[in-house]
Amino acid sequence: MAPDLHALHELLRSQRVWDPATTTLPPFDPASAPADPLALFTTWFAEVVAAGEREPHTMSLATTDEAGHPDVRIVMLHGADHTGWSFGTHRTSTKGRALASHPYAALAFYWPTLGRQVRVRGPVVTGTAEEARADLHARSTGALAAALTGHQSEPLGSVAELARASEEAWTRARTEPAADSSTWTLYRLRPESVEFFQGDERRRHVRLEYRREGEGWRRQLLWP
Repeated sequence: MAPDLHALHELLRSQRVWDPATTTLPPFDPASAPADPLALFTTWFAEVVAAGEREPHTMSLATTDEAGHPDVRIVMLHGADHTGWSFGTHRTSTKGRALASHPYAALAFYWPTLGRQVRVRGPVVTGTAEEARADLHARSTGALAAALTGHQSEPLGSVAELARASEEAWTRARTEPAADSSTWTLYRLRPESVEFFQGDERRRHVRLEYRREGEGWRRQLLWP
């Protein structure tokens, strides 16, 4: 069946950005922002959680593969501290192989409830085996089962094959909560730049960028 492109375009034109019925655009004074981007990220994250943002810990992860081609997907933020923003995946997955080839990435958070975005860019390093193990076992049984299922990004013969492997992994995750995945890896992005974007109803969006300088940060405003 041919796609109904006219219907698609009509739907696109009918969509609204930051509908006042569901979105609050709070003021943001960049002059009052802290000197460290992690402090501002922590505040903004707490505020979007309080505002009812759904799954605010999800983020886009952009990488570059072995051929230099970009790729992007949604992953979960597992933590953020002075060493960087962390996430986990199998080192044998598409993104794991990309990070092995080009250990530099970008993250993007979008929180429409408050009209906010945060962009983070920088080099990526792998955590230790002990950190990967602790990260895996700090998560849910379902997350452990998914990790134990393995084969991420590999071709799949059928959904029945996936169902069988998943059931086996769920059984093992329930009976062996300390089970390990040999390929599970914790990655940490050490930011070189962090940008905070606050939407404005008159399109006077506030963009505050932090750029690393030595052990500190330089701040500057960007045109929207």
